[in-house]
Amino acid sequence: MNYSIYAESTPNPMVMKFVANRMIADKSIEILEASKAQDIPIVKELFKLPFVKSVFISSNFVSITKTKNVEWENIAIQIRTYLSDFLNSIEIINHTENINHIENVSKEIVKKEDITNIKEFSKDEKEISLILNEYIKPAVESDGGSIMLHSFKDGVVTVNLRGACSGCPSSSVTLKQGIEQLLKQKLGDKIEEVIANNQ
Repeated sequence: MNYSIYAESTPNPMVMKFVANRMIADKSIEILEASKAQDIPIVKELFKLPFVKSVFISSNFVSITKTKNVEWENIAIQIRTYLSDFLNSIEIINHTENINHIENVSKEIVKKEDITNIKEFSKDEKEISLILNEYIKPAVESDGGSIMLHSFKDGVVTVNLRGACSGCPSSSVTLKQGIEQLLKQKLGDKIEEVIANNQ
């Protein structure tokens, strides 16, 4: 079965999500520049396009942040065709299979199965992480992004936003009115606010 790709807009006007009909990767990775693509074939290929600023890859989709000098209506079909031609010209592979450790591509990699093993979470952090994974992550992924707990200290929940969520104009509203409200509802007075990690 060949790959087919369709494009979806995201809440972030600079990012478009390209969804495949089969799995592309088993890890979620955001690559911010071509030199960091390392052994990720699909990402290396996408950075050959002059209007690709960054790439976020996860399971069966790729979210692409474009440069400011072009509009999506001028490049979306080109990217979709380019992606499907590339994927169908090579054997079916897991494009993140050569990425074994978080350190290989610095902080950009999140192994889905190792979310709580990246650092030792406290009891409260584990509880917050489970809520984020169950209630928030599916909606964020459907918008072409990723969310992960960074830390919880003195009532402040800090999260990492990747892909379409990174730099999205509506992400601050989502953090305050969506995620913060949900965590306060589930965990009560423990939660004072939710902020994005700006590293």
